[in-house]
Amino acid sequence: LDWWQADRYCEQRFAQLLFEPQDSEQDSFSKLLQSHHIRGSVWLKERDRVLHKTKRRRGHTVPVLVFRDKTDTKYVKVLSDFPALPAVTACAHLQWDTRTQEIATIFSYAVPAFINEFQLRGFVDEEGFVRFALIVHGHHSPYLPVFRADGQWHHFCVTWQQENGTWAIYADGKRRASASGLCSVGPSAPQAIFGQGTFIIGQDQDSLGGTFRAKESFSGNITDLHIWQKVLIAEQIEKVRSCWVVEQDLVFGWNSNALEVESTVQTVTTQLLCPGPVEECRVLEVGSHGFSYASCLQTLPFICRYTKDAYWQLKRTQLESSHSLASRVNTLAVRTVIPDSVFTSDVQDMNLSVAVDAFDVLATVLREGEMPMLEPSDLLAVLQLLKQVSDIEVQEGDELEMLEQLGQYYIEITELILEEQNTETWSSISQVIRGPMAVVELCDRMVSLLVPLLTAERTKITIQHGNVGIRRVTVKNMWFGYSSLQRCLSGSGTSAVSQDMAASDGGQKYLSTTVGTAVISATLLSDYQEISTSVRYRLQHRNFHVCSLVLLHVSPDAGGMWSTAGCSVMMSHPDSTACFCNHTTNFAILLQVYELQRTTKEELTLQTLTFIGCGVSFCALTVTFVLFLVVRVPKSERTTVHKNLIFALAAGEALLMFSELAKISQVLCFMVTAFLHLFFMAAFSWMLVEGLLLWSKVVAVNMSEDRRMKFYYVTGWGLPVLIVGVTLATSFNKYVAANHCWLNVQTNVIWAFVGPVLFILAVNTFVLLRVVMVTVASARRRSKMLTPNSSLENQIGTQIWATAKPVLVLLPVLGLTWVCGVLVHLSIVWAYVFVVLNSLQGLYIFLVYAIYNSEVRNAIQRMKDKKKA
Repeated sequence: LDWWQADRYCEQRFAQLLFEPQDSEQDSFSKLLQSHHIRGSVWLKERDRVLHKTKRRRGHTVPVLVFRDKTDTKYVKVLSDFPALPAVTACAHLQWDTRTQEIATIFSYAVPAFINEFQLRGFVDEEGFVRFALIVHGHHSPYLPVFRADGQWHHFCVTWQQENGTWAIYADGKRRASASGLCSVGPSAPQAIFGQGTFIIGQDQDSLGGTFRAKESFSGNITDLHIWQKVLIAEQIEKVRSCWVVEQDLVFGWNSNALEVESTVQTVTTQLLCPGPVEECRVLEVGSHGFSYASCLQTLPFICRYTKDAYWQLKRTQLESSHSLASRVNTLAVRTVIPDSVFTSDVQDMNLSVAVDAFDVLATVLREGEMPMLEPSDLLAVLQLLKQVSDIEVQEGDELEMLEQLGQYYIEITELILEEQNTETWSSISQVIRGPMAVVELCDRMVSLLVPLLTAERTKITIQHGNVGIRRVTVKNMWFGYSSLQRCLSGSGTSAVSQDMAASDGGQKYLSTTVGTAVISATLLSDYQEISTSVRYRLQHRNFHVCSLVLLHVSPDAGGMWSTAGCSVMMSHPDSTACFCNHTTNFAILLQVYELQRTTKEELTLQTLTFIGCGVSFCALTVTFVLFLVVRVPKSERTTVHKNLIFALAAGEALLMFSELAKISQVLCFMVTAFLHLFFMAAFSWMLVEGLLLWSKVVAVNMSEDRRMKFYYVTGWGLPVLIVGVTLATSFNKYVAANHCWLNVQTNVIWAFVGPVLFILAVNTFVLLRVVMVTVASARRRSKMLTPNSSLENQIGTQIWATAKPVLVLLPVLGLTWVCGVLVHLSIVWAYVFVVLNSLQGLYIFLVYAIYNSEVRNAIQRMKDKKKA
């Protein structure tokens, strides 16, 4: 295969064309080649050089003029008005008839004042080369060889300018001859090629527009003739050779409607293969171990190279595959769209129609979603098909509606394979495809196929599906929504920068680095070729605090590498960041997430306070619970609710004191976490019941005491069991935190505790306000009835005590001291307040509901009196 085909062949199989072997690899490499009987040269890929196969290497359908044999009658006249030409370039594709060695006239331009004004002639020499000579104002250049007379299509250009009479002849992209002094009359008296002349293809004019002679006529095929009133530079000639028209200063463009064709000249339509730029690629000479260069279009042997890990991972995915996706797609398509193995599949050239049909079937199967997660082999097969389609070369005459449909299918399939359920599949093929950024690179290649959709009437294209989309104007843009790449990139792709940027600073502790915005791609185009330029852009954040910005620069081999090279932050806001980069590439904002970091002394102080407070609280709760059981407090709804709250809170406090000891065992830590979650959730549920009980005393509730108690038990114990059970069932692997025996705060699991707690605190706050209002109103009425003539100070004091008493009594059982936990992240002071208030909650309950509880004290007094009696 040629170099481009070989490189594509390896890429399709998730390999790389062999790099230049190191000195230590030479012997083993030579043995490998000998074992496969490979001689001569093999293709290599250079480590520090990137070859970009131009999309201009494509089929070009054109009308061809066929001049059979040399006659004095066959001619074609160009129907165009020619201006005076102080400079001129003429280019065309040509097939030379090798049967004759006589001089032939490719074209002639005559004006009334001078018949041989501008002319190109040629003949085949004895060595088999076609020699050209240029004539201007009757002055003749020497005949010089330009290309071999091999019967193949060749491209030529001739240029001339009046200043110094400089001329040149190009063939197949290379300058074959050039000189100066061809009809140069000097700067004082410049003379351009006269205008308003007659341009004839295939004959030499001995009179204006006629008098042809057979021996000087052209025999062969000619097409794609273009004439400019300027000298094209080498880069422009290369574009013309590759079938792209340079519009500026174009005098005549190839068009069969602008030609007067003599009746015996045959006109046929053919597809001309327009070659790409002449590039040379690295080769290894097998026998000599030497390195050299050869034309990239030669066909040579090659070797695809895998890393060991990638190769065995590929093998494993093929062996373990059920081929469910491939079988469904192939059955629906009634042909092989997805092969059984990425190793044995033939990489074939696809046309637009076949690609659209294949994508239609694949998108249908993926869209149905019957398979919850793609297998690794399925994902690789889809990527292989995406690679194959992105290499399609759009031909002239292809239906534009079909091309746009292909783009829509491409984006839809890209979105479907990036869905969350396939995250683990991407990880399982990490050695083969280093991440989903490979999809970004494939989409970028796909966007370049959409060039024909842009016209003077349609200057913009936008295709979007879900979180993935493309937009193409003069600037080519793509975006991949936050949810599309976040889970796949954040886990592994950010490790490279974490080491450099994760230092603790200013009382903050590094937690993680994550993709905090959409991933966008921007490319500036000029004449359909990419050029580099600076760019300014603004990206919206996704609910994170920006502590550091990193540019995402795509390297398909590495799956996406993070780099800040050439980029700087212009402006940063809480919701967005504006950046400036001196180049165009793929961009995203990396956000580093931090948590408040405390000093070792502060952590030790908080741990000590927590342990002491929990110990005191546990003892006080235990004593209170025992008192309620022993002293035989009269049974009531209130005492039953108090007992359940005290039991749940005491169990939670006891587990919390010794939870650090459970870290030595993963299973034990998991169990402790689950029971902590259950008992603290139960404690808050019974705090909610305390609030509901108070509400039933304030507002009349039409429900019997038995029914109320059943409802309270369901709320106090049933609700926590349900919450913990659902959380374990849905997040079993993400349940426990990494460094503590508690819920994982890095995932949504923590909301299984925080969410219900915030709801309970909100309800109990409302209940407390209502109780305070009722208590104050009752105190005011009682004060007016009992002491109507009391002073204003006494009334104010009575109302203040009426307000403070329910607040002090109800705070511990309603759990409102936990509101301080919301403020902990603001300051270490709030952390101390939170620990002290909640660690001593048990002691507070003991004092209020045991020592100063009249029912308990009366029950104790009755026990004393009974003992005395």
